[in-house]
Amino acid sequence: MIKVLVVDDSVVIRRLVTDLLKADPEIEVVGTAVNGRAGVEKVALLQPDLVTMDIEMPEVDGIEAVRRIRATGNRVPIIMFSTLTERGAVATLDALAAGASDYVAKPANVGSVGRSMEQVRDALIPRIKSLVPHHRAPRPEAAARPAPAAREAAPVTLRPARSAPAGGYRLLLVGSSTGGPEALGTLLSALPPLPVPVVIVQHMPPLFTRQLAARLDRNVAARVVEGQQGQALLPGTVTIAPGDHHLHVTSSSGRLVARLSQEPPENYCRPAVDVLFRSAVDTVGGAALAVVLTGMGSDGCRGAELLVEAGGSVVAQDQATSVVWGMPGAVAGAGLVEQLLPLPDIAPEIVRRIMPQRTPVTAAGATR
Repeated sequence: MIKVLVVDDSVVIRRLVTDLLKADPEIEVVGTAVNGRAGVEKVALLQPDLVTMDIEMPEVDGIEAVRRIRATGNRVPIIMFSTLTERGAVATLDALAAGASDYVAKPANVGSVGRSMEQVRDALIPRIKSLVPHHRAPRPEAAARPAPAAREAAPVTLRPARSAPAGGYRLLLVGSSTGGPEALGTLLSALPPLPVPVVIVQHMPPLFTRQLAARLDRNVAARVVEGQQGQALLPGTVTIAPGDHHLHVTSSSGRLVARLSQEPPENYCRPAVDVLFRSAVDTVGGAALAVVLTGMGSDGCRGAELLVEAGGSVVAQDQATSVVWGMPGAVAGAGLVEQLLPLPDIAPEIVRRIMPQRTPVTAAGATR
């Protein structure tokens, strides 16, 4: 059983979340708390496998509660409940920066309690079941057996490393999901402005991607923007696909250009990494380097396969540094990856491949 603590000041939300979690035979709600202060105390007392945490609460809010839990060294996964507003987006990114693992949106304007429960269940339960196995330690009675991660991990065969295309890379592509905002901050902070455009798909709703781009733009050397229809994809600029829109790489008058669409979701996602990777192959062939970071699911695997077939290269984040090793694990398990690297080692590898005449640059040495 996965033991969950529910922290929320709303009686209605506490009951809704508790009821839908209890309906799953693999989940046990071991307690509830009415604010962040009580939540921090119950984390220490109950030792849950996962915490759901509201953001806005009296006495101690969810962001401060996350900080206090992390300050004790406790790495229990924490899923925030967020509102789909500008303010909610900023607060959610603050919570992720404080150490939260992921977030789900509170139900809004869905018409009925039943629909609200369905909406939350579909978003929350897959996240719980993805986050907990990655963080949970083996029980004492299982000490003689292999740890779950070691037992369940599929063998990974790395592809031989390819040299850069004859004319050099024309694009750096990045896909991420659960754990992605913080991983992107770490990655981009360690990169200088690159001589190729960088295009990112991070699974996030509208407003959230805009706030993510603004936050990264303040903190990294490159210019970071949310993608717009017809925007030129330029060297030195990082473009993040906007929430609820696929971003396609196209060409116009010899320039790389972003095209946005609301074509059907792929892998239940819009934006989808597969759409980005596939469009890049259609436009630049194999002259792209793709990086797959932490995330739930397998979005990006089919697009990475097409990129490799076209002559491109794929690098992925390793399991140890991923919040969830779904997306990078999928491309690695499919035999599409040339290097499987800890997150801090990915930026130097990008620099080595795209700027071979340069030595790796860290955030401390980067200038804007």
